Amino acid sequence: MTSLKVIVEKLGLDAVSSHHGIERPVVAGYAADLLSCTMKNAKKDYLWVTLQSHLNVVAVASLLNLAGVIITEGNRPDSETITRAEKEGVALFMTPKTTFTVVGELTLLGIRGESSSPH
Repeated sequence: MTSLKVIVEKLGLDAVSSHHGIERPVVAGYAADLLSCTMKNAKKDYLWVTLQSHLNVVAVASLLNLAGVIITEGNRPDSETITRAEKEGVALFMTPKTTFTVVGELTLLGIRGESSSPH
């Protein structure tokens, strides 16, 4: 299992919110831009990759207890979203890279699309 800290360093991600759980393990990843798909398929300790950067991203990440969210294509959350992420303890990161590129880099780090551990 890889920690969120290692992923942030290896991918050169920019922190958007405080990430108190930076040592948190990432058990798998999920990439989607539809919130409903993410709510159905992402699980606790997953890392979510999306180009969405609005308030509902924080709500979904908090509800699912995700390890963090990588926002792609240079999209930056507004101040209300960042404030909510801070309040909910959701680690938000951003990158100018495309979702496709980020998922490829995560795969090279050993992050897969499904966890082998039950949730």
